[in-house]
Amino acid sequence: MDKLLKVSPSPHVHGGDSVSRNMLRVIVALLPAYAVALYSFGVGALVVSLTAMFSCVLFEYLIQRFLLKGKFTINNYSALLTGLLLSFNLPSNLPWWIVVIGSVVAIGIGKMCFGGLGNNPFNPALVGRVFLLFSFPVQMTTWPRPLGWASSYLDAETMATPLSLLKAGKLEQMPDALNMFLLDTPGSLGEISALALLIGGIYLLITKVITWHIPVSILLTVTAFAGILYGVDATTYPLPHIHLLSGGMMLGAIFMATDYVTSPMTHKGMLIYGFFIGVITMVIRVWGVYPEGMSFAILIMNAFTPIINKYVKPKRFGRVVKK
Repeated sequence: MDKLLKVSPSPHVHGGDSVSRNMLRVIVALLPAYAVALYSFGVGALVVSLTAMFSCVLFEYLIQRFLLKGKFTINNYSALLTGLLLSFNLPSNLPWWIVVIGSVVAIGIGKMCFGGLGNNPFNPALVGRVFLLFSFPVQMTTWPRPLGWASSYLDAETMATPLSLLKAGKLEQMPDALNMFLLDTPGSLGEISALALLIGGIYLLITKVITWHIPVSILLTVTAFAGILYGVDATTYPLPHIHLLSGGMMLGAIFMATDYVTSPMTHKGMLIYGFFIGVITMVIRVWGVYPEGMSFAILIMNAFTPIINKYVKPKRFGRVVKK
């Protein structure tokens, strides 16, 4: 009985990767940006990130233990990664109890109610983030000034983000592009340093955790869109690099939109997916109510991923094409 032939669908070649290994690689890739967040926001970043990670792991365990009563999956690090990504989308002065609510929504609604990892149609961390944005708009849009370990947690000094200044038409008050690339700009924990996020993205590309198709298609689309607007009216619209370096652009393009479960499977599908994320993000940023549109754009395109997978397929091996 031990040697019975096991029939299973393809693929049959195992490359040595595993879910836990890829999750750990993404966590490692986030460490440079996490270090910058800790350096910039001090204890607030530590409280928010640890609360989110602990809560996500705890709630996934409790749901599996008492509701689903299935195999525990917290050892694959996906819940830990969800908590870290959720914290990267939150301000460093967010009260801990709001972070816990976001973790419940991210894990309970965004992930486990669909059956757990591999079944969720939407990115769980973004589900939690958008829920908090709608439920606690004031707390979620109050941005502490990055003052390092001197920063206070709940009583932090606040300031406008670059995207808020853009929305208000205050181009003359925009921070220097070099600061936006390195650090020292207000925003969520994962919006402080484009350089740190790019370092993590290069690591993911080298280790083949992600491919270039989604990040590059998003960034090229945003560059082209912003470039056209700048060419039309340079006094109203900024240069493209401002959009690339501000808000959650780099975080979303590299770490959020590339989620295996919620993104298309084919390279052509990834390019289409990334193109529309870039377009929707820019439409919301320029003409929408919210200064940032990346989270909404990714969630909208998550919903279209099954359609993209259905209609954008590689040619089946052995298929005869009629001329």
